[in-house]
Amino acid sequence: MPKGPRRGGHGGPGMGPVEKPKDFKGSLKRLVRYLSGHKVSLSIVMVTTVLSTVFTIFAPKVLGWATTSLSETIFARAMGNVQAAIDFSYIGKVLLFLLGLYVLSALFQYIQQYVMAGVSQKVVYDMRKQIDEKLDRLPLKYYDGRTHGEILSRVTNDVETISSTLQQGLSQMISAIATLVGILIMMLSISPLLTLIALVILPLSAIVVSLVVSKSQKYFMGQQRHLGEANGHIEEMYTGHTVIKAYGLETKSIDEFQGINEKLYTTSWKSQFISGIMMPLMNFIGNLGFVGVCVIGCIRVVNGRMVLGDVQAFIQYVRNFTQPIVQTAQIANVIQSTIAAAERVFEVLDEQEEAPDSETTAVLENPQGNIRFEHVDFGYSDDDILIRDMNIEARKGQTIAIVGPTGAGKTTLVNLIMRFYEIQGGRILVDNVDIRTMTRNDLRTLFGMVLQDTWLFSGTVEENIAYGCEGATHDDVVKAAKAAFADHFIRTLPQGYNTVLNEEASNISQGQKQLLTIARAILADPPMLILDEATSNVDTRTEAHIQKAMDRLMEGRTSFVIAHRLSTIRDADLILVMNHGTVIEQGNHTELMKQGGFYADLYNSQFTTRDGEEIA
Repeated sequence: MPKGPRRGGHGGPGMGPVEKPKDFKGSLKRLVRYLSGHKVSLSIVMVTTVLSTVFTIFAPKVLGWATTSLSETIFARAMGNVQAAIDFSYIGKVLLFLLGLYVLSALFQYIQQYVMAGVSQKVVYDMRKQIDEKLDRLPLKYYDGRTHGEILSRVTNDVETISSTLQQGLSQMISAIATLVGILIMMLSISPLLTLIALVILPLSAIVVSLVVSKSQKYFMGQQRHLGEANGHIEEMYTGHTVIKAYGLETKSIDEFQGINEKLYTTSWKSQFISGIMMPLMNFIGNLGFVGVCVIGCIRVVNGRMVLGDVQAFIQYVRNFTQPIVQTAQIANVIQSTIAAAERVFEVLDEQEEAPDSETTAVLENPQGNIRFEHVDFGYSDDDILIRDMNIEARKGQTIAIVGPTGAGKTTLVNLIMRFYEIQGGRILVDNVDIRTMTRNDLRTLFGMVLQDTWLFSGTVEENIAYGCEGATHDDVVKAAKAAFADHFIRTLPQGYNTVLNEEASNISQGQKQLLTIARAILADPPMLILDEATSNVDTRTEAHIQKAMDRLMEGRTSFVIAHRLSTIRDADLILVMNHGTVIEQGNHTELMKQGGFYADLYNSQFTTRDGEEIA
């Protein structure tokens, strides 16, 4: 018989808590639509699964023929007929026939698995492709509101759950139903009376299963809850172990964990114990029916109303009868979890996308780098406008610094320029062209970005520098690296420009990562730049190297600099001072200091001593 899904814990099948979908029927229909293009393959799967099951089911009946032949010879000899001989020729033919059934069953099962694997992988391939394309079309606010782990879980874990169920669950469900129906037909064909005796145990089994599930389910849910608490506590203690040691709170931490661990142990033990008695009880009830079948069957054989081979076949059917029932219950739980996973995937596919690009798009043939905000209004929702009537002008080659406290809206301003968010009112112009009339791709290629959090991928140093600049030669990469003051340290690496950066580029320092991103921006040669305090995470000496590289990068380019260290932007052509999403002051350093306003307070708080002497 085909094997069912893997069992949980030490208890019965499907005993763990099952996540239920919000709209089972609607999500199931939507998932089935992914299978609609594979009707021929699914028909082959259904036919081969049924045939494989039928051949397997018929085998005990055939084996019973051999048993009957042997028993008749033995009975004949017992009655004094010494001439009775075992018909080895007949038994050999029966065994060959039986072997043929098993071979055909295995062959059809192989075909079914092969075809279903192709169907499931094609469905999952299409689904992953849709998700990937969807993620490219989602606005930045979707990613701002979710953790990376949550998004990755939907793309990987949930899709993998769907794949596994499609490949195994569908064929197992068909097999279980065919097995149940087939065994019932074979049992009825042998003896309706014995079938009735065997079926009497079903209500009793159902009662036992429902009682055990109802008792164990609450403990399984408690186990999951306490496991989450334990994991959370361990993560907190691990990441904060230095602080814990510094304050001498090791004993308190251990005591808290001990309490959580005790609860986890209690709920885990109870859940596993209660679910663990499922199979013994099921076996006990099954044995009651088995004994009844054996006793009545033997009586009927003695009375000549049945042959021994049929009793032997019937006993095998009784043994196998509960398996498809349990298997169906298992698959039902798996399908519930799968539909819940599918719902999470569909939620991603149903997310509101970025507004489509204009059909009549503008293209800047020779971008200069002039940017102007005209009466711009923006809010993350229509009910909460963050920026009102903003007017800013940045001319070609200027350096515009954006300063302000945390949450003032500095990054939001940059995101609007890049059109990561859509404004509610006004216009943002690049060289007198409204950015909404340009495609997002064309707009974003006009900008180079060097962010505080560097991003490098697993690949060579040269590949990372050339990222985003198609057709760049090795000489181009080296030239950009030299301009970014990165060439020297690159040549000290084991394989120079061919050194492979590992995951998260942990084999180079933070300052070296930043120099590589600056080299990348230099190679791309954009007319405009966005710099998000690239020196805030490095030491003073490295900061000096990075600042030189950035100064070279900014030459002749319109640059927006998000500044936290005000010492880096005193020479900026224009400083925008933001607070609560609004530009409250603007001008150069000298003008703003003379005003004695918000900027002057920020500057003085960073660069003067208590005696009023400037320290930077």
